[in-house]
Amino acid sequence: MPPDPTPLPTEVPEAAPARALLTVNGADRPGVTARLFAALAEGAPAVEVLDVEQVVVHGQLVLGVVVGVLPADAGPPVGQDELLEHLRPLAAAVATDVGLRVDVEPADAGPASVPGGRPHHVILLGRPVAPAAVAGAARGIAAVGGNIDAIRRLSDYPVTSFELTVSGAEATALRTELASVAATTGTDIAVEQVGLTRRSKRLIVLDVDSTLVRGEVIDELAARAGRAAEVARITAAAMNGELDFAESLRKRVAVLAGLPVEVLDEVREALVLTPGARTLIRTLQRLGFRCGIVSGGFTQITDPLAESLGLDFAAANTLEVVDGRLTGGLVGEIVDRPGKARALARFAAEHGIPLDQTVAVGDGANDLDMLNTAGLGIAFNAKPFVREQAHTALNQPYLDAVLQVLGFTRDEVLDAV
Repeated sequence: MPPDPTPLPTEVPEAAPARALLTVNGADRPGVTARLFAALAEGAPAVEVLDVEQVVVHGQLVLGVVVGVLPADAGPPVGQDELLEHLRPLAAAVATDVGLRVDVEPADAGPASVPGGRPHHVILLGRPVAPAAVAGAARGIAAVGGNIDAIRRLSDYPVTSFELTVSGAEATALRTELASVAATTGTDIAVEQVGLTRRSKRLIVLDVDSTLVRGEVIDELAARAGRAAEVARITAAAMNGELDFAESLRKRVAVLAGLPVEVLDEVREALVLTPGARTLIRTLQRLGFRCGIVSGGFTQITDPLAESLGLDFAAANTLEVVDGRLTGGLVGEIVDRPGKARALARFAAEHGIPLDQTVAVGDGANDLDMLNTAGLGIAFNAKPFVREQAHTALNQPYLDAVLQVLGFTRDEVLDAV
């Protein structure tokens, strides 16, 4: 049979709906947004709002609105040129009324899908945050295929911090690339996945020595026994992961034998909280967090500290005391590296809080199991060995910088205080 000479009908692709982007720039003032949207509601063709983004930076407004033409019941579809002709005089009238610049231009069909993992928040913290740090972070994000979708300032005190919303980058590659940027620029850079779990954290545990308080209690006790240098060497090796913590603890406690129990009171009264510690705890408590400490130190120090700060729980080791003097031994279960993780899990279970809604903060190798058990583990002014293995790291001198890692702005902190 000869082929049918009749040509097949050609499908004409349906034209994309007309869309336009209106951008408002200038000194912010009340009524700008209301005036623009009131104007968009007037006349024909009728439009719908497809996207809105607004930011005010030091009193300067940038407002972007994408509108699309609503399908009409009858008549040909409205084209891009016709939509722009409708919007330009409308934009000019709004600009005259509010004293700002209003631009109109075509908008594409929407952002192209970006390959890669889920969106992430990238938080830059420093005092100051240098332009080189922002540039380095931006280059690092682009290098792993990421795109910066939004930037907002979280705080200007005690540290300056910015949150970048990043799409299209895989988590491990992003963290690895930005860790290099942080090391080069001296700015802290934290990476967290976007999602409800970030703001659903409900429990935090803090290490004590060199985290909640400055210095190491065991070193202060050893100084009173005349063995400071010896114990400091053992402490440093343990915190760097060079010694088993339980073994190192027993060695250090042994040198305290014979000290009168009163030295514990002296050391406790001389404790200096890390700057921002009270603000961190007070803010989180008012936001509904359960707060506590898990320490490789000693209950004779940590229990009164927890009580004075109004904490919900505390776990630590207990020094043995006989006839008013330290024996150089311990009593009860040792809170070592795995013991800290067990304590975190126990406290979370007691308060009915899933582990993925917990936060742990610490600086030493004995904190690593706890940091990795928590939903978010933060290495605070930690040894390099610890920073490399924690979810994120902070090298600021202020403990309340943890609040920005959790996504809280300075205004939210002030409202909670």
